[in-house]
Amino acid sequence: MPYVTTDDGAEIFYTDWGSGGSPVILSHGWPLNSDAWAAAARFLADHGHRAIAHDRRGHGRSSRTWDGNEMDTYADDLACLIDHLDLTDLTLVGHSTGGGEITHYLGRHGSARVAKLVLVSAVPPLMLRTDDNPEGLPIDVFDGIRAGEASDRAQLYRDLADGPFFGNNRNNDVSQGTRDAFWLQSMACGHRAAYECIAAFSATDFRADLAAVDVPTLVIHGDDDQIVPFEVGGKRSAAMVDGATLLVYENGAHGLPDTERDRLHADLLAFIDS
Repeated sequence: MPYVTTDDGAEIFYTDWGSGGSPVILSHGWPLNSDAWAAAARFLADHGHRAIAHDRRGHGRSSRTWDGNEMDTYADDLACLIDHLDLTDLTLVGHSTGGGEITHYLGRHGSARVAKLVLVSAVPPLMLRTDDNPEGLPIDVFDGIRAGEASDRAQLYRDLADGPFFGNNRNNDVSQGTRDAFWLQSMACGHRAAYECIAAFSATDFRADLAAVDVPTLVIHGDDDQIVPFEVGGKRSAAMVDGATLLVYENGAHGLPDTERDRLHADLLAFIDS
């Protein structure tokens, strides 16, 4: 299995499917891994693109480092992977926390290698409510996730999969197999990495990164997202990126790569090929 080694010795696992077409990197949400994007990667590779997906450090098959479980290092790890593969004309696609990772990559490393950006149910611009971000969510929300992670992470992931992540507490009926896959991927994340990543996705301020985006950008968000509410995430991100295209999925939940798989794949392919 392929790995790339970062400057601090962490090994980042990745898959690299397809050849010939322009490359696409798919960045996953918390606390999942690249398997969350497997269907999209296969779809894009089947349609002529090179589809690459990696496990963020601490997640899946990558190193469970004690340090570096924050957004600066996540973005630098992504840069290491992109440089290692010498990718250009690249489309970055990020779901949830992955949307933060790819946006912060652009902020820290620029767009010399990047052609397009896609944010799916993504955490930017800033999830946490602060004095200068009154639209955000209160700290109690994230403290509650931290408490669940610390006390009984196995049940926390069951509760997320059975409820708000896929919208099964509303009108969705995502299969037991898909919910089990969420749990299995989540349990493959290191405990410290999963705990610290809660701060990374909730408290990292991506507003300056978004303001600096200078590539065509597509923002996709469900208007019934209970994890990253549309008004907190996609709506504001689209407004901050000059010329961004916003697609709102009516009644869409947070887990769009599974709940709206066919529609999402078609929208990704149309944007990448445009």
